[in-house]
Formats: sequence, structure tokens, C-alpha cells
Amino acid sequence: MPVRPVLGATAGAALLLLGTAVVAPSASASAAPAEYVTVDPEGRVTADGTVTLSGTYRCTAGSGPVFVSSSVSQGTPTINYGIGGTGAVCDGQEHRWQNSGTAPRNALTAGPARVEATVLELRGSGLLVIPVPHAVSHEDVTLVAG
Repeated sequence: MPVRPVLGATAGAALLLLGTAVVAPSASASAAPAEYVTVDPEGRVTADGTVTLSGTYRCTAGSGPVFVSSSVSQGTPTINYGIGGTGAVCDGQEHRWQNSGTAPRNALTAGPARVEATVLELRGSGLLVIPVPHAVSHEDVTLVAG
């Protein structure tokens, strides 16, 4: 058997395993049923494109900085606009979050939209910072003028 295909397959398997070890959180760090993030059914959008979204979250055992981030899409599901981030406290209690951010003028209008909210921990591992999701939610909301 030629050496190159064997080396290629071995290197590919090693990278796959390494990538899985670095990207995938351990079983103890995966989203427990007690961890969640919700999105309120109504958000606000102003004439200048400022969007405000809110909801609740609950997470436990964060060892690094934790944030609730949000993004919104409307019309074209492949175009998402980041709408801020809020520091989170992972103490097992339910907390409110609210993010505001500005999308390009006229990109978002009053009406139906799709929001993704994520509770994300930035965990240090040597020289790397590894993003560890605690909870993710995809919700249909209504943006109201305001």
C-alpha cells in the first residue's frame, strides 16, 4: 500500500479528532436541561435602524466570561444582523437580558423577524480561547416601530 494515502488518512483522522477535542465542549460543559435562553416575542426597531431585543436566560458553572448575544434576520434568512451582547451571570438563577444594536438603515422594518440568542462562554485553554455554548434559541418575533 502506498505511504502517501496512509499518511494522509492518518493526518486527516488526527485533525478531525483534534478539531473535535478543541471545538466540542466536554459532556460536563454541554448545555444541561437547566440551561436555556428565551427571546421575548416582541422587539423594537427605530427609524435609524436601532433594534432592541430581550428575553431571559439561565446558565450554570461558567468558568470564563459569559455573554448573551443576539442576531436578527428579516426577509432573507441567510443575512443576520448582530444586535449587541450582554454580560451574563451563570449562577443557576433566571436573569433578564436586553441587547441593542444598529442595523444598516432600512435593513430591518416593523414586522415578522427571526432572532437567534446564544449564551456563550469564552473559556481559556492555554493560548486559545474556546467558545462554549451554554444555550441557543431561534425564535420568530415581531419587530414593532418605536
